[in-house]
Amino acid sequence: MYRVFLVEDSQIVRERTTAFLQTIEGVDPVGSAATARDAEQAILATRPDAVLLDIKLAQGSGFDVLRSLRASAPQIDVYMFSNFAAPAYRQRAATLGARGFFDKTTEIDTLRRTMAERAAQSTQSLQ
Repeated sequence: MYRVFLVEDSQIVRERTTAFLQTIEGVDPVGSAATARDAEQAILATRPDAVLLDIKLAQGSGFDVLRSLRASAPQIDVYMFSNFAAPAYRQRAATLGARGFFDKTTEIDTLRRTMAERAAQSTQSLQ
């Protein structure tokens, strides 16, 4: 299973995204957080394979979490998942080490495909 942790400040978006992730074969949503501080602590405790990370959080930003994770847990895949998908945000995420960036409104199919591919790869590496 490809274990994914979600960081999103909106409860309804967290719930819907978690339900969406559960529909992808091989993906296991293992937790979620709404703030940068809660996210960092829970991610390090959970040690997921990947983090799906919003930019705008209740406290702090996704970029803060991304920067922290690159320093403390570089083996975790971090994907940005945001409505703020302008080229400048995408570039900043890439510079900080995000594995990918998905626009919440237009790139859901790409997110699904990417998560399914990563789940399949993680399953193959275990065999």
